[in-house]
Amino acid sequence: MFRYLRALYVLVLIASPALAQEAHDHGVPEKLGDVSFPISCAPSVQPSFNRAVALLHSFAYAPAEQAFQAIAQKDPHCAMAYWGLAMVHFHPVWSPSLPPASFGQAQRNMQRAVELGAASDREKGFISAGSVLFQATPGLKANQRTEAYEQAMEQVASDHPTDMEAQVFYALALLSNASPADKTHAKQKHAVAILEPLFRAHPDHPGLAHYMIHACDSEELAKQGLPAARVYAKIAPSAPHALHMPSHIFTRLGLWDDSVHSNLASKESAHQHGDTMGEFHAMDYLVYAYLQEGKDGDAQRVVDEMKAMRALDVTEFAIAYAATIMPIRLAVERGRWSDAAEVAPMPRASPTILAIAVWSKGIGLARSGHPADAGAEVTRLRQLEKQLRDSGDDYWATQTAILADEVAAWQSQATGHADQARSLLQSAADREDSLEKRPVTPGPAVPAREQLGELLLLQGDAAAAREAYRAALIQAPGRRGAVLGEARAGQAMR
Repeated sequence: MFRYLRALYVLVLIASPALAQEAHDHGVPEKLGDVSFPISCAPSVQPSFNRAVALLHSFAYAPAEQAFQAIAQKDPHCAMAYWGLAMVHFHPVWSPSLPPASFGQAQRNMQRAVELGAASDREKGFISAGSVLFQATPGLKANQRTEAYEQAMEQVASDHPTDMEAQVFYALALLSNASPADKTHAKQKHAVAILEPLFRAHPDHPGLAHYMIHACDSEELAKQGLPAARVYAKIAPSAPHALHMPSHIFTRLGLWDDSVHSNLASKESAHQHGDTMGEFHAMDYLVYAYLQEGKDGDAQRVVDEMKAMRALDVTEFAIAYAATIMPIRLAVERGRWSDAAEVAPMPRASPTILAIAVWSKGIGLARSGHPADAGAEVTRLRQLEKQLRDSGDDYWATQTAILADEVAAWQSQATGHADQARSLLQSAADREDSLEKRPVTPGPAVPAREQLGELLLLQGDAAAAREAYRAALIQAPGRRGAVLGEARAGQAMR
């Protein structure tokens, strides 16, 4: 049965490329790690259920859905199969975590799980928690749903303290509500406290390694996530996402060779599985790592390969983000300001994606002798910030405000207003440092504090520039621009 299902998943994927490109999907792994999630359905579906949950733990949502569907077909009374069919539509740590297009189907599947009932209190707990997540309450916001789900999973974990999957899904629920504005990383640390001892006891569980990496994706916790980063690709070597995820920690620690190897493998695997989102995500991290190693030619080749790709689903945020920012990284990291100014927005780009292209044009104009023209881009960024703020997207609104201040700062510098430039970039750096990055990106094209160091060096304040570069390197160790900038500042002080 196992071999038949595996073959079926591959055939389904080949027959339906659109399925492979579903939002946040990461392909069809063949080796998934060790998962044991006992259920009270027909004994014949237990191995298939374990596999389906393993797929879920590696964010392979489309094949996980196929796996849960096959279980439901074999045992129509298996409530947990319908729980799984609903949970594949919950994408924690990504945004949106509850994709609107599939939300109705998730509700119907979870309702079916409730109607069928479950034989054990433990299974009833999982289904009840899922029902809270997908409840049919009008006007309920996504964050209210995920917060209610976290509380429900906390109860499941408390009621079943020795059940590993209850603990793992509770830890993941915590991560789904971790605020990028909380620099104490309270929820991430809570998740780590749950996951780390379990990971030591169960080193082949894909979810434990995967979620440890997400929990530790910060400057403060990155070293704690390195053991998981070293083994996740070995636990599920055929999963494109498992091959990529270690690079989140490698990027935080400035381990560029490791990041390159991780993302080369992930890019190839994602391409083979028709996982365009996973491929582009790996390519962005790959360009970032190559640039930090000074391998501009390798970075250029990745960008050229991306530009040659056709029929992209630019409505998928992660694809649009990577496709937009990769050439911008290349231009601004190499100081090719004319190239940066020529970046064109992607057709039908969302305000968040559009802001990145507008920033590139504005920075390019301000730094290539056209500061007056850069003013229009500052205005556009302010408008996009308001649009995002009005829509309730405070995180990306703040990021867009930072981009606007950066362009305004370089425009001020170019027009002789040095104090204003310094104040704007200082403010931008402080705000950027107060927020964590989203998993969609290895980091901004150039961190604001690194830009501040460059500005201060241009203004002749080498001592302040060196301090800015050093602070930038705490947040992003090993970044080439900050390393070289600190060295230049030190030489200027002699």
